[in-house]
Amino acid sequence: MHRRRRTALVLCATIVTAAPLLTACGNDAHPGAAAVVGGQRITVAQLENRVNEVRAAQRAATADDAQYEQTIARTGGLTRDTLHSMVLDEVLKRAAEDAGVGVTRKDIQTFRTSLERQVGGPKALETTWLQQYGVAPQRLDDNLRTEIEAQKLAAALGADMNTDAGQATFWKALSDASKKLDVDLNPRYGSWDVQKSSRVDAKTPWVREITAPAQPQPA
Repeated sequence: MHRRRRTALVLCATIVTAAPLLTACGNDAHPGAAAVVGGQRITVAQLENRVNEVRAAQRAATADDAQYEQTIARTGGLTRDTLHSMVLDEVLKRAAEDAGVGVTRKDIQTFRTSLERQVGGPKALETTWLQQYGVAPQRLDDNLRTEIEAQKLAAALGADMNTDAGQATFWKALSDASKKLDVDLNPRYGSWDVQKSSRVDAKTPWVREITAPAQPQPA
């Protein structure tokens, strides 16, 4: 799951045999959409905005242009990873709602305070989440909400994530939620590989990511 979560994505990343969570739809029924989840569009503009938030935070956290370029090189798949996270967040949210799980503002604040103590303060937590999970500071609380949802969902399902049976139970809840939401992923951003529990690139090399820099033309 691109290693972008400490709980939700880490939990799912351990599952290698299950029904698909997401599917890619190879049509143009929703022009301008990066994905459609539960009938709601995640537009390309919304996706670009999220990516720009991360890039701005990365630029602010680097000392010079050379360091920033190295950061860009290490996170070249940011757009697709970000879309993956945005879709998965909605799937997890639906699964939590179906299980009667809710997250309060107090839950988030308590969790955040605990993490800040572990890493050395609010700024250190923002830096850690940016560097390790590609989460912009302004999205940190949203990310922590997802973390808590995953933990509460597993508890509500009685799913011990240290066991195969527990992982299968958790996965089924996500798979059921995904089917209800009828996730439609724009093939520009790849497809879902069940065995690897990861987004994979579509085999259409002529389709370029819209945020990719233009290649210089030969003289």
